[in-house]
Amino acid sequence: MAPGGGDVRIRDARIGDAPDVALLLDDLGYPCSRDEAADRIAMVLADPRQRLLLAEIDGHACGLAAMDLRYSLVRGTEQARITALVVSPECARRGIGRRLLRDVEAIARQSGAARIEVTTALSREHAHAFYRDCGYAGGSLHFAKLLGD
Repeated sequence: MAPGGGDVRIRDARIGDAPDVALLLDDLGYPCSRDEAADRIAMVLADPRQRLLLAEIDGHACGLAAMDLRYSLVRGTEQARITALVVSPECARRGIGRRLLRDVEAIARQSGAARIEVTTALSREHAHAFYRDCGYAGGSLHFAKLLGD
């Protein structure tokens, strides 16, 4: 059931939010079980340089944002990285993503970060437009390599 038109509330996620976090990560394209989500939340909660925010409307989870802080050797300062940002499809286009983004930016500033970055898949053109509309500019090309056996 889609949440109604109530006010959006943003709060830190808790272990008990694992079912909602699992569903939201699935919406983002990174499926995990409730138990896996609980383990991931526990890892974030145990690390003071990470945050996981949950957006709710009328008590129903409708989005999340995750970020971490790290020192940048090349910039000589703290910087923040958004590692996940998703709004459930039934709650899209209500300003929830922008609200989550503003809250993450505020946390980054309060933590002393001079810069915030985010990466998104080349195929997610709607996400590219969203970030540009929110004042983010294109940056470097991102490369990744899996380190499995």
